[in-house]
Amino acid sequence: MQKARKKRKTFTRRDFLKGFGGGTLSAAVVPKYLSRDLAALQTKEGKVPLYSRKQINVTVNKKNYSLEVEPRETLLHVLRERLNLTGTKMTCNHGECGGCTVLMDGKSVYSCLTLAIRADGKKVTTIEGLGAVDKLHPIQQAFIDKDGYQCGFCTPGFIMSSLALLEKNKNPTLEEIKSGLAGNICRCGNYLKIYEAVSAASRKMRGS
Repeated sequence: MQKARKKRKTFTRRDFLKGFGGGTLSAAVVPKYLSRDLAALQTKEGKVPLYSRKQINVTVNKKNYSLEVEPRETLLHVLRERLNLTGTKMTCNHGECGGCTVLMDGKSVYSCLTLAIRADGKKVTTIEGLGAVDKLHPIQQAFIDKDGYQCGFCTPGFIMSSLALLEKNKNPTLEEIKSGLAGNICRCGNYLKIYEAVSAASRKMRGS
């Protein structure tokens, strides 16, 4: 005789509704307990202490800073809002345009995508650290001489990317310049003048 087959349990509409009801209850109960736990953490002033803050030491434009930052805080926010270095632009804030480009240990990075805690122990250079009004960096001067800007909003990012390129490749070809600046966008479309400026800066920095 064949053994009787076990009746296979199926997932019914009633089971689904029961599970949905339990999930709804959990969604209603969890915030209540979460609120209670947050209330227990509050100080007398009613503030919840941020235990996740981190002390970092960073050198920006050859000046040493000791800062307490949050895990979510970006390098861009620290530079602009806390160190008042507003030459680094917040443009797209999604790492797509290069307007926030700075150098970190000599490499170009998007500061809008770089967490401030990653800059701990690093050397950061912004557009303010390149030259003075009476003595511009050769790249800055070349952008002026060759009209490598229009609205000027993307210019700091282009200059910082150009610096990273020229420190690595002192005599780049046109194609190498285009590749080196591929992460930067000029909404005015002034690319030909920008490439000319980088080429002129290259000759100036090589003394030719």
